[in-house]
Formats: sequence, C-alpha cells, structure tokens
Amino acid sequence: MPLPGQPLQGKISIVTGASRGIGRGIALRLAAAGSSVVLTARDQALLDAAAAGIRTSGGTAETLALDLRTPDSGQRVVDFAISRFGRLDIVVNDAGATKRGEFLDLTDDDFADGFALKFFGSVRLTRAAWPYLKAASGSVVFIVGAGGRTPGAQFAVGGSVNAALLSLTKALAELGLRDRVQVNAINPGTIRTARYTGRLNALAKERGLDPESAEREYIKNAAIARIGEPEDIAALVEFITGAHGRMLHGALIDMDAGATKTI
Repeated sequence: MPLPGQPLQGKISIVTGASRGIGRGIALRLAAAGSSVVLTARDQALLDAAAAGIRTSGGTAETLALDLRTPDSGQRVVDFAISRFGRLDIVVNDAGATKRGEFLDLTDDDFADGFALKFFGSVRLTRAAWPYLKAASGSVVFIVGAGGRTPGAQFAVGGSVNAALLSLTKALAELGLRDRVQVNAINPGTIRTARYTGRLNALAKERGLDPESAEREYIKNAAIARIGEPEDIAALVEFITGAHGRMLHGALIDMDAGATKTI
C-alpha cells in the first residue's frame, strides 16, 4: 500500500525535459509522491542537479542524458528505466521547445526540428514504453501547450506541433481503452520558466519597465489570471497519475489561467 502522503509509492516514472522548468518540477513532484524517477534531457549537469535534489529529500532518481531527436532515443530511455527498476508505470512527455517567429521567416528546418523533438520524441518514447505500461496498467501524460488550441502568428511551429500531439493523445486514448493504459494531455499556458523570463526581460527593456510592471502588463495584454509555476503543472500530473485521477482519460486539460477562450 502507498505510504501516507506518497500516493505514487512503488511507481516507476520517466520524465523527459526533466533538467529544467516544467519537466524538472514534475520529476521533483513525482519523486516526492513516492515514485522512482528516470530524468532525461540533453544537459547532464542540470540533470545531475535535479536528481541530487530528489535524493537529498530521500527520493530515488536516475538520469540519462540524450537527444530525443535521434531515432533510437525512446528505446534507449525505456531500456535504461527497465534495467534500473524492472518495470515502468508512468511516462511524462515534456521535452521540446519550438521556434517562435514570423511565418515567412520560418524555414523547413525550423518546422522539422520542432516536430523532431516534441512530436516524434514523444511518439518514439511512448511506443517503446507501451508494452510495459500495458503490463502495469500505467499512464502517459503529454505536456503540450495552449497554442495547440489557440495558435498565434508567432507560434506557427509550436501551434502545429501541439495540435498534432493533442490529436495523438486522442488516438492513443482509444488504444489505451483496449490495453488499460491511461492517456491524457495538459496544455500549460504561460509558466515561469527561463524562456518566459527571457521574454519578460525583453518586454521590460522595450517598454522601459521594471520586471514587476512588465509582468502586470503581460498578464493584462494576454487576458489571463496569472503566470503559472512549474509546480502547478506538476501537481496536476501527480493527481492524474494517482488513484484519484484514473477517471481522466483522453482529456485535453487547459491549465492556462484562462488563455484558451474557445470551447
């Protein structure tokens, strides 16, 4: 039985993009909930720092640095997790930042790179993990983004990739009914990550504002309630993958402070 306060005790998780931002927050949260976590991203030093934080708190973490754009990466991550822990219960696909910019300035390579990491990286990892998730009646969570439903002119690459992942979520959810694998997607809005901080600093410099004033202007212009924190998304991942979240299946959950205005 799970220990009090550790609803994921005994579970084994893979989290991609786990070296920083939302992915790091998710890895820390799942570990605090009792799961042993495999953290993967490209930067070994940042992965080691995140894993050290988990271990210091009494959790269990292993790291694997690789580029999920390579064709064999998904299988390598799964093989690594199985070699360390012997089973797999949860996969969180978080890796992938896409290039922003004017459509006419974006190249074929910009689109291809966006799909290579965020879409095909998720496809390959989930495909490799599926037999183990089926055996464990496990869970897949795709961290997608609000742009998949509400794309903008500066988000032609990201919006297209995110929309594809939302469609993939629905397709795999149908397969998951047969194989008893839970599949869901979360669409974060603006989250306080290094990428957001860079955009905020640029806005502050452009308008001659201090960071706090720039953030207030950002929130007003975006017509949202607030800027999210990585921990907000992490808490939802913990709920979805825990015992009380199993009613969620094939859900595309907008956790975006009201950014998505459409039905």
